[in-house]
Amino acid sequence: MDNAYKTVKCSQITLSQLMLPSHSNFSGKIHGGYLLSLMDQIAFACGSKFSGKYCVTASVDRVDFLNPIEVGELVTLNASVNYVGASSMVVGIRVDAQNIQTGLVKHCNSSYFTMIAKDSDTGKPVRVPRLQLKSEEEIMRYLKAAERISLRKQRTASAVPFDGDVTQAIRHIEQHHDAKVSLTANAVSL
Repeated sequence: MDNAYKTVKCSQITLSQLMLPSHSNFSGKIHGGYLLSLMDQIAFACGSKFSGKYCVTASVDRVDFLNPIEVGELVTLNASVNYVGASSMVVGIRVDAQNIQTGLVKHCNSSYFTMIAKDSDTGKPVRVPRLQLKSEEEIMRYLKAAERISLRKQRTASAVPFDGDVTQAIRHIEQHHDAKVSLTANAVSL
């Protein structure tokens, strides 16, 4: 797959599943963990279809549950590769639920999974095809993914708040958050 190009369309996958009582939580809504499992499955299928390789999940970028999903609704997940790195692919996933009696469709979730293509024999990351963008929407999704990656790298670089200065951190908490800080003398030296 040296310099092969593939279109976003080559990666697109749709998965639909009827939500059953066994998928629900104690409040009668579909369990978020079950939905995450479906999202991971479609991200794997999408990345594997695009790369032609076995894929693993490297990260999940933000999961917001926008609307609850009811037992008896038809859930449809749509996925496509939005961005590629050397061995990584950002898979965009949209989750909709349809009331099959009324036909009403609601958007329930959007998320981005980063998948890594692996060699099935060695388990080492392998290069994935380059992405050929064919629409304005694909261009915008690509650029948004690149921006999220850049912001994630910035967050990782500054992972220690206040450069580890606990006094500044306590002052910030007391001024800006509704929390009380009570440290024992041995917990930290001020």
